Amino acid sequence: MASSSLPSISLPVNVFELNNILSLVLTLTITSILLANGAMAMAIPTTLDGPFKPVTIPLDESFRGNAIDLPDTDPRVQRTVEGFEPEQISVSLSSAHDSVWISWITGEFQIGNNLKPLDPKSVVSVVRYGTRRSQLNRKATGRSLVYSQLYPFLGLQNYTSGIIHHVRLTGLKPDTLYHYQCGDPSIPAMSGTYCFRTMPDSSSTSYPSRIAIVGDVGLTYNTTSTVSHMISNRPDLILLVGDVTYANLYLTNGTGSDCYACSFANSPIHETYQPRWDYWGRYMQPVLSKVPIMVVEGNHEYEEQAENRTFVAYTSRFAFPSKESGSLSKFYYSFNAGDQYKWLEEDLANVEREVTPWLVATWHAPWYSTYKAHYREAECMRVAMEDLLYKYGVDVVFNGHVHAYERSNRVYNYTLDPCGPVHITVGDGGNREKMAVPHADEPGNCPEPSTTPDKILGGGKFCGFNFTSGPASGKFCWDRQPDYSAFRESSFGHGILEVKNETHALWTWHRNQDFYEAAGDQIYIVRQPDLCPVQPETYRLNKPKPQKAKRR
Repeated sequence: MASSSLPSISLPVNVFELNNILSLVLTLTITSILLANGAMAMAIPTTLDGPFKPVTIPLDESFRGNAIDLPDTDPRVQRTVEGFEPEQISVSLSSAHDSVWISWITGEFQIGNNLKPLDPKSVVSVVRYGTRRSQLNRKATGRSLVYSQLYPFLGLQNYTSGIIHHVRLTGLKPDTLYHYQCGDPSIPAMSGTYCFRTMPDSSSTSYPSRIAIVGDVGLTYNTTSTVSHMISNRPDLILLVGDVTYANLYLTNGTGSDCYACSFANSPIHETYQPRWDYWGRYMQPVLSKVPIMVVEGNHEYEEQAENRTFVAYTSRFAFPSKESGSLSKFYYSFNAGDQYKWLEEDLANVEREVTPWLVATWHAPWYSTYKAHYREAECMRVAMEDLLYKYGVDVVFNGHVHAYERSNRVYNYTLDPCGPVHITVGDGGNREKMAVPHADEPGNCPEPSTTPDKILGGGKFCGFNFTSGPASGKFCWDRQPDYSAFRESSFGHGILEVKNETHALWTWHRNQDFYEAAGDQIYIVRQPDLCPVQPETYRLNKPKPQKAKRR
């Protein structure tokens, strides 16, 4: 297990109120099938071959990407519908395979002053669907809303959205192709016909085949390359681990910058240009109207406005299975694809690993990133939550936030541990802020500890003390690539997770500059339930206790 010669941190584990940090637990149910290609499996390394010696791929100086936002004149972001016809159509999962959410927007957004929001009740929310394209004989209705982004400062423009619709379809069959139309049939203003496939049944004999995982996407020419590569890999589900549109890199007049604080330091409030959300929804519709997406919030979704309101666009535009998964907040939830700490503990405890062997968690800011950017920024969350994830045997953790790629060895409390999760940072979706390149372990790059707490992600609390043992003992940073860091590279791309059976999952990271099928990093993540068991008595905390017979 843990080696005393490796670095660890001795800190009290307290339960912090971690505002605006989302913990999404993805429970994957899988089947006990054999690996389809034994020869290929032997050629690809597995976590059983580790821990691996740290590897850093040098930056390709000839590849800087094209981190320039798509302009509003690009045909892919312009409005192509009329009146109250649906646009920005997307599918997202509910808490189980038998239901999904369909979301869309009708009507035009408004930006300026003295705005009059559209009336959500003026258009109904209807989805017609069925297993045959020619027979959409089932119908579901839902809810609608309009949100505003308001700035009480002279010269700043306000924004009010079109009418946002969310409709939940229920009673769906697992692993089944459904066709659907959405809109208001009474106007009439219905969309064209789209289709999606439901997730497999939540059992030990099924699992989603290909899950695309990407973060910090934005809407640049790099983004278009990432999305193109991702589509070529035919995902069944997309996980976006925070930082969606980067609308907060703009002033309300549409002037943008790669560095908001550098360019707009005199702004009375951190402004946003909300139409960037609409541009993103239009660009992504060809993908998201067919492939379900699940989103977690990042710091760029904070978007403060009048009356100290935050995250309004994020919580309004996406549908979340919060209520279905027993959460009281849109900032943390779980789904089967196959106070936050209390919810997470109860959710983890109710996962029966005989039925659902794989447990994957994702949130925005990484715990184990060795880049200078955002180094140990989420340390308070790690201190509060890591024991819980280790106790319940979380297998893999996915994060974004850092605009580069990194995969860890199995690690717990900064110490190599065969029962710890593999942490993977995929904040390399292509956003305008460009790539993260310097590493904290390089000379002169270790940040001043007091500058690392993040106001949004950690409430500004400081937990990043110096290491207490190992090669970095007494220091805030290592002086070489840490042992827990297996592979890192500054490049844009995305990853695909393929669960093969109850013990093997194939992880592949694809770089944008490569051919579509080329792998920049690839490894089989192997579970060892015999070595790292989860105690049966920890299961089913929420299930009712057997009633005792009453005495007569």
